[in-house]
Amino acid sequence: MTGRSEPPDGPPENPAGGEDEYRSLVFDESFIQAARMQEYSAQERMGEHARAVRTMPEAEVTVRSGGGSRAAIALVVLIALAFAVAVYIGFRSPYPQPATRRAEPLRTTVVPLAPRGTVPGGSPERLYRAEPVSGHRTGAAGINFPSVERTQNFSDSQITAALATVKDYLVESSLNPDVLTGSVRRPVEHLLDPDQRPQFEQSLSDPADDGSHAATGWLVRFDPERVELADPQIRVRGTLRYEEEEAGVLGVVSDHTFTYALRPADGPHREDNASLFTVRRELHFRFDREDLRLHRLELSTAYVQAGPQSCSADATGMLHPLLAGERADARGPAATDPYATGRPTAALCGTLTGVSSPTGRTPSPSSPPPGPEADRTPRSRS
Repeated sequence: MTGRSEPPDGPPENPAGGEDEYRSLVFDESFIQAARMQEYSAQERMGEHARAVRTMPEAEVTVRSGGGSRAAIALVVLIALAFAVAVYIGFRSPYPQPATRRAEPLRTTVVPLAPRGTVPGGSPERLYRAEPVSGHRTGAAGINFPSVERTQNFSDSQITAALATVKDYLVESSLNPDVLTGSVRRPVEHLLDPDQRPQFEQSLSDPADDGSHAATGWLVRFDPERVELADPQIRVRGTLRYEEEEAGVLGVVSDHTFTYALRPADGPHREDNASLFTVRRELHFRFDREDLRLHRLELSTAYVQAGPQSCSADATGMLHPLLAGERADARGPAATDPYATGRPTAALCGTLTGVSSPTGRTPSPSSPPPGPEADRTPRSRS
């Protein structure tokens, strides 16, 4: 029988010359090197080896297939080196860095205010009902914020933070009973810029009449062995204002009158032996962004008027109130009034007008300050 015939089961699926079913599989060099098993050569199979394949060691397979990993590691190392070089160049930059602003020393002026006659006495309630103190608010409620609008370089929230820090300072330095008696100082000190704290410490430990180291420029302080508060509800009235003084520096000025009801510390606690003592504090504060972030401030200047006191009293370390029934010495002052708006005369001892009246009345805050009296010679105070 001649000729070709088909197989009994039909033609093969892949006849000779047809498409190879394994044609799509490609065994490249990397696939072969990464194989975990390797066939022995013909010469090796003729020897003592019985198996046709051998297993490759793990380390060898890893090394052979690790070319990509080594490249990735090298890339990471190069990036790390580039970052280190950039940081080094940044620290060694030839361009000057902006200098950190340092707080300047506080400049203080303390003016004693002498009464015209005998200091009137009475119960704290009756004294506080007299004008103009009757219109003053109690404690921290008398320290109010102005309306806030952002400046060129400070936002509303930053200005509000500055005002809040100033209020905290005024509360601690003017209303805190422990500070008023001199038993603590930390509540005031921790609000100050660290650059000013050495000056603050020296002012309290060694006060001096030099314009820089009056303790009463930083805070209100009485001699606890001589006077005490007859009423803890201190009366307060005043204003706060702010402005951007220069790029990056915000200024806040506070002008408040604090009125204290005092009585002798060692005498009988009668209802009618209290007297009023007035302290007007005009303070200038400064803030940079670091101060705002850390809730602290720089106190730049302090102008303080306090009375009734004798002009001869040394008010640098603490205030020395004249109490009910007492009179000032005769070393003559130039008149001034802590309730009047505007800066008083340049004389550094003044008269507390109206304090000797039977009702303890004082001029209205809108009244202009009286003119200077006979003694116009300024006395150097802090």
